Amino acid sequence: MLNQIDEISGIGLHLDLVLRKIQDAYLRTFEQLGVDMTIEQWVILHRISELGEEASQREIVRTNFRNRATTSRVIGKLENKNWITKTRFEGDQKRFKLELTPKGHEIIDLVLPHAIKLRTQAIDNLDVLEFQTFLKVLDQIGENYSSS
Repeated sequence: MLNQIDEISGIGLHLDLVLRKIQDAYLRTFEQLGVDMTIEQWVILHRISELGEEASQREIVRTNFRNRATTSRVIGKLENKNWITKTRFEGDQKRFKLELTPKGHEIIDLVLPHAIKLRTQAIDNLDVLEFQTFLKVLDQIGENYSSS
């Protein structure tokens, strides 16, 4: 396979094709659940849920590797859908506190079991060693681009 990388337009094509399949699976699931949501919105909504009381816009930017403008735009859309609220932290007027609304909790409760199923589906037919090797290879490819 490695000797065929140049013949098949490189590893980027493979990564892109797999990523598109993953994204399509998530978007189909959202649609089947009747939830009007993008993958970006899901990632940030889920992260707010995970962070709980400590959820801040700054932390979302830091931990999800998205720039401030993109994060701000997605957060605005989540606010417009009434899935989150955005206020200032008490005693810290520089940071925005993000909290799920009751509707946001409903969306998490509805979507999360399906998202977990999709994550599990991703590693079907892989043993632990294969998956660990896959992650190691992805990390190395990322490092290879970080150092250039």
